[in-house]
Amino acid sequence: VPRAAAGRGTGAPGEMDDSSKEALMEEAPPRYTEPPRLPCIPHELRSLLLMVVLVVVALVVLNITFLLLGLHLSESHAETVLRMTIHGLDGGGTPQHLAVSKKERTGTFAVRDGLNASATVVYDYSKLLVGYRSWRRRACYISRVDKDNFPGLDAVTETFQSRQDEEVGDKAVPLADRSLLGTTINILCSAVPVYWA
Repeated sequence: VPRAAAGRGTGAPGEMDDSSKEALMEEAPPRYTEPPRLPCIPHELRSLLLMVVLVVVALVVLNITFLLLGLHLSESHAETVLRMTIHGLDGGGTPQHLAVSKKERTGTFAVRDGLNASATVVYDYSKLLVGYRSWRRRACYISRVDKDNFPGLDAVTETFQSRQDEEVGDKAVPLADRSLLGTTINILCSAVPVYWA
């Protein structure tokens, strides 16, 4: 017995306390569970799924490309406006800027009105009207034209500028019904009164 008691507390290598053995025996070892496994997908099926995903992505990109291209084409065909600058016969003189709308059947010119001002002249070929708006005055002028004889830009500008220089006075009544004006002249004269010239 003394030998056993002496062996318990000596701490000699290779010997262990019975109390520590009991403590280790009471605790159960931890249980480790296997992580859930993904179902095994065969290589052929994986390749097929990858191909389907790539085809769907390609179709989406193709559709978006065609939609944007179609939008661009329809937008550019919605109203074709031709813009050009016209010089005099000898290449000199003040260049005239022209915008032609096929849809509205109008021609719009920017002209000089005095020294430091400009005006806009609109030929409306569908309504047989010519409109004039000076940007230094608060009025628009319109005139009917003959279908077979449209006046030149110089004659129209001179007529409207002389009419504009006359005192409008009380006898001139602004146009009340603007429905006879085309879209372009309506927009040009939207914020000012319109008079017949």
